Amino acid sequence: MKRISFNLSLRLICCCFPILLFSQCSNAQKKQSGMQTDHKNNPYYSRTDSKKLNVSDAEWKKILPKDVYEIAREKGTEYAFTGKYYKTDAKGTYYCAVCGNPLFRSGAKFASSCGWPSFFESLTPTSVRYQSDHSHGMSRDEVLCGRCDSHLGHIFDDGPPPTGKRFCMNSAVLEFVPDDANAK
Repeated sequence: MKRISFNLSLRLICCCFPILLFSQCSNAQKKQSGMQTDHKNNPYYSRTDSKKLNVSDAEWKKILPKDVYEIAREKGTEYAFTGKYYKTDAKGTYYCAVCGNPLFRSGAKFASSCGWPSFFESLTPTSVRYQSDHSHGMSRDEVLCGRCDSHLGHIFDDGPPPTGKRFCMNSAVLEFVPDDANAK
């Protein structure tokens, strides 16, 4: 009788734990996503204005959610394979979560094993700009938003054709707007 009870308990744990874990991860992603789309406190956010911004880090710190500020202004990074857009494959446009600048189209996104959303080209040549990065004992090319100079990620020369580039971006500083309003 004890063995049957133990086996039943083990089965319940094995079945319920993944469901509980999945629901908690989904709730965390919904909370994170909500922070990204609320721009009412950000007077600089615009998906149509392309004017270069010159805003101090102190001002950005007052406006941006903590996770966005740490990556965008302090050049942080999110953990690999945890970003909300890592596996997104819907059609649409990726904008800078800091200022609303259009950065990438979903057609330039590709599956990469690096753990971050990857693109082979920016939307326009002025959507992003580049800067040498010698932090953490490495030499890399940093990718910055062309409008607000926020840190987005890095670019590497190991991407697919036609460019051979891999824009390795942080989901926390991207905002995805699907072409189809019903897509996720």
